[in-house]
Amino acid sequence: MWYNNILETIGNTPLVKLNRITREVKATVLAKIETVNPGNSIKDRMALQMIEDAERAGHLKPGGTIIEGTSGNTGMGLAIAAVIKGYKCIFTTTDKQSKEKIDALRAFGAEVIVCPTNVEPEDPRSYYSVSSRLQREVPNSWKANQYDNLSNSKANYEQTGPEIWEQTEGKITHLVVGVGTGGTISGAGRYLKEKNPNIKIWGIDTYGSVFKKYKETGVFDKDEIYPYITEGIGEDFLPQNVDFSVIDHFEKVTDKDAALMTREIARREGIFAGNSTGASIAGLLQLKDQLKEDDLVVVIVHDHGTRYLAKMYNEDWLRERGFLKDEKLTARSILSRREPQEIITIDSDKTVLEAINTLKMLNISQIPVTQHGKVAGKITESDILSSLLENPGMKSAKVEAIMTKSFPFVDLETSIDKISSMINKENTAVLVEDEYGRLEIITQFDIINAMSV
Repeated sequence: MWYNNILETIGNTPLVKLNRITREVKATVLAKIETVNPGNSIKDRMALQMIEDAERAGHLKPGGTIIEGTSGNTGMGLAIAAVIKGYKCIFTTTDKQSKEKIDALRAFGAEVIVCPTNVEPEDPRSYYSVSSRLQREVPNSWKANQYDNLSNSKANYEQTGPEIWEQTEGKITHLVVGVGTGGTISGAGRYLKEKNPNIKIWGIDTYGSVFKKYKETGVFDKDEIYPYITEGIGEDFLPQNVDFSVIDHFEKVTDKDAALMTREIARREGIFAGNSTGASIAGLLQLKDQLKEDDLVVVIVHDHGTRYLAKMYNEDWLRERGFLKDEKLTARSILSRREPQEIITIDSDKTVLEAINTLKMLNISQIPVTQHGKVAGKITESDILSSLLENPGMKSAKVEAIMTKSFPFVDLETSIDKISSMINKENTAVLVEDEYGRLEIITQFDIINAMSV
């Protein structure tokens, strides 16, 4: 058996039982692995549905241009369909989205315009407004508008919901979904509630988003809105695809908990999932006391972990935001584990002979070189030896004549792994400024010493 094109492989994704990460949950928890779709996310379903509905309605014509504001996954689904169907794509996105998502869209030939995150939706610079302007300006174009285009919910009502019902043999008691556009939870949730009104539909929200308060109070509170890191869920407006009557409860999850849980899913279940899945599992664990042993929970795995390699799967990124416990040594802890010492530098106007005498007197093998009080390079025993073998008269030359590229700079939170990878034959040390702005040097010996304490 074969498929006529890649679009025919969308859907019919597997359910996989979670075991270790949900050990404290009494219920059986199944993950709906949407990453096996060709675009590695659940958005492939609704992207194709929106395109085909637009074609039938005459809104999208041959050779046309698809325009959309997207965090990446919907754009990927649209871009793949556009390749097969012969459309062009222009996408707007926000500067908080991972580089991997943007690069992936461009890999399929899409034009991507990056817009600022921290502006109101109505602001002409927002990715919503820019995409609307482009739709007006680009001839023969169609804006998918995943937030308000009900083909989004329709795709999940006709596909995702029935799949879950059949795969669980109608035994599902809870559906857990991260809510962004609202299409997945509203479409799949509506279908499941039509089959069994007792099924609970739980939406996962993030701090900085308006969904939870609006569901509970009916109040759209702008004071609830502030920038957040979690990708793919939460909004600062109310998309038409979010059917609040279908959703029984919203649970908010912090950026930190979502990010750390994203990593844990890979490490404990072998499932390489994205940030919104981390939020969903974290939210489920927050609600675990509401679940019983005979409950059957389905959690949507929205997208793939490869789109978050530089973020949630990067320890330095996590550490910079205070999300990761200092389990490994950092530049800060390496410095704290040695005796205070004053860094020795030499000015570039000094002679090579003076540098030799300094190295000899202090029993050191390298010195940062300064110009006008700032580090401009370095001089090492190897540099001096090489220059003297070539020309013994270089003793009287200025240090700047033989100095080489400066030691690399790191910040105090840089991990020991990264520091070690930066120290090699060319760079026998790294430089760091402490919290008081004082220059410090870290050598291989300092790393060894810190590890042995």
